[in-house]
Amino acid sequence: MKLRVPPPVVGLLCAGAAWGLHRWGPLIEVHVPGQRAVAVTLIAVGLAIDVTAVIAFFRAKTSITPLAPGKTTELVVSGWYRFSRNPMYLGMLGVLIGWVLWLGQPLGVLTLILFVIWITTFQIVPEEQVLAQKFGERYEAYRSRVRRWL
Repeated sequence: MKLRVPPPVVGLLCAGAAWGLHRWGPLIEVHVPGQRAVAVTLIAVGLAIDVTAVIAFFRAKTSITPLAPGKTTELVVSGWYRFSRNPMYLGMLGVLIGWVLWLGQPLGVLTLILFVIWITTFQIVPEEQVLAQKFGERYEAYRSRVRRWL
């Protein structure tokens, strides 16, 4: 399976779909006190997870190119990677959750589900196959102790 759509593009498309549902979907909106503050917090946390996960890759001097996982030269297992095998995607999901919460459109949850399914099927699973081939038992040990998402 060839990886063709960069995960940030998938995230932006899902964010756009959530906005489309908000703009042109059914007139259903949910707003509760503090909703926007929680949304901004989730977005900030998601971005922080993404940035620190990318920094971990730079420190390890390995590739962050999601379309070419075979270019990875080092298995990163520290920082956020102790809790999630995919903190960059987890961070993107956090940003999307915050965005959907900001919009207040309950149907936006569908875009979150779509993001998780797409990224898992078309990005994470192929990456895992490459990493298993490349790092063998070391990756399998990591995979057995750290969850895919969280």
